[in-house]
Amino acid sequence: MPYYLYIIYSETLDKYYVGQTEDLDRRLSEHLAGISTYTSKAKDWTLKYTESFDSREAAFRREQEIKRKKSRKYIEWLISK
Repeated sequence: MPYYLYIIYSETLDKYYVGQTEDLDRRLSEHLAGISTYTSKAKDWTLKYTESFDSREAAFRREQEIKRKKSRKYIEWLISK
């Protein structure tokens, strides 16, 4: 089963959120329902970017790599590719 790195965006907050999951549809629904603490502040999250991986570990490593950059420019560059 593939695992996914994903980036979602809220226009209301003008913020991106980076995460990883094995079920993109379920996870996006959870974000929209306010289940996640960070993303509960908005209800307009849209999926902007995904990468797929063979293992949760690989998806998690990629998530951490992106988060360590602390760079909105990098995220926007990824999305624009």
